[in-house]
Amino acid sequence: MDKLDAAVLAELARNSRVSVPKLAEQLGEKPSRIYSRIDRMVDNGLIEKFTVLVNHARLGYEVKSLMGVKMDSRKRDGILKELFSTPGVGDIAEVTGRFDILLTMYAKSLDEMHVLVSEKIGRIEGILSSESFIEMKTHRKEVLQAGAD
Repeated sequence: MDKLDAAVLAELARNSRVSVPKLAEQLGEKPSRIYSRIDRMVDNGLIEKFTVLVNHARLGYEVKSLMGVKMDSRKRDGILKELFSTPGVGDIAEVTGRFDILLTMYAKSLDEMHVLVSEKIGRIEGILSSESFIEMKTHRKEVLQAGAD
């Protein structure tokens, strides 16, 4: 990966809707070169997929929470299955540290979040304990910087 690849990735991460001709113009390159760079990054697995970042608040989900979960590891598969089928649960990450799982959750109100935490997730067999963190504000940093080595 060179500086041009990093610049292409940074711009696609910032605005995935940019057309290749427009991106080529912004980077001072020919569209054919940008197309080939993107194709190569896809082929090499550097770009796994093109996706959409949903604005949950615009959909009415005003409350976002992170939850750390301690679980009985013998019940891992059942817990993950229950979590995947629970409305309001977004990302599920298995992690190291004081928690076994970190969840990202969305709700339309604090009352709805309370129900999600207490009555749905809290009652899943095998969950030993949890700790929730209501997100107050998000500051998003782009991981890639154009010109990165």
